Amino acid sequence: MHISDILDKNQPSFSFEFFPPKTPEASEALFHEIEDLISLKPAYVSVTYGAGGSTRTLTHDLIERIQSETDLTVVSHLTTVGHNKEEIASLLDEYDASGIANILALRGDPPKGMEDIPEIREGFPYAIDLVKFIKQRHPEFGIGVAGFPEGHPGCPNRLDEIEHLKAKVDAGADYIVTQLFFDNRDFYDFCERCELAGIKVPIIAGIMPITSRKGMKRMAELALGARYPAKLLRALNRAENDDYASQVGIHWATEQVRDLLDNNVRGVHFYTLNKSKATRRIYGSLGISSSDGLNP
Repeated sequence: MHISDILDKNQPSFSFEFFPPKTPEASEALFHEIEDLISLKPAYVSVTYGAGGSTRTLTHDLIERIQSETDLTVVSHLTTVGHNKEEIASLLDEYDASGIANILALRGDPPKGMEDIPEIREGFPYAIDLVKFIKQRHPEFGIGVAGFPEGHPGCPNRLDEIEHLKAKVDAGADYIVTQLFFDNRDFYDFCERCELAGIKVPIIAGIMPITSRKGMKRMAELALGARYPAKLLRALNRAENDDYASQVGIHWATEQVRDLLDNNVRGVHFYTLNKSKATRRIYGSLGISSSDGLNP
């Protein structure tokens, strides 16, 4: 199903993100985690790429299995980093043949151990170039792009940042899914700035519940400097151990989602860290079920 149809049908939508495992055993365990979330009836699920496109095969294998063995709609991440146009074209054609027709188009991160993104001969310099290429080769595909409520780490000029985002939407992106954030005021301000710039596609809020102190530090690395509100840090400092820290993190994320729903968010995208427990607890706390009209 095309992503636009999914987002029009589900208001608000709920979706989940996974990253591909590194071993066959981990892959099997992850697939069972995904199966455990099927009962929550997500609008779609997405699968990430590693830095520099390092998990391309694992990503492709996982989304094909989800596509063939479940009724879930799957969105595959695709990055410009680490791939030339010929490789991207081949991947898009493979997805099309497999019935996968929704892509999250990203520039991506540098390969491990490198600070800068290497230039790829016959590649795509930026995500907008990838969006244009997808639209040209497979105009029927649904395309998402990333948004950054706290600011794009590679673009300190916030005015230019929104203009770059608008250019990706004008090039054919159907929706925006944001990087994780912990203060909803950042998200609402981002949405207002998008509106002022004439961006009218759905904006999906990215939420990642904290499940441990170590995980919090890892989140900051993944999000390239996520901003932790002082109130959240104080609550985490009071936690005696990671079990309590997880409760704090899940409660905080639950309140974020409750507030987003109260303010008519178009969708919530859960960064699951390949675990279903936190997401299921948030659903339970908010009373979200397949019969309440929020899901398909």
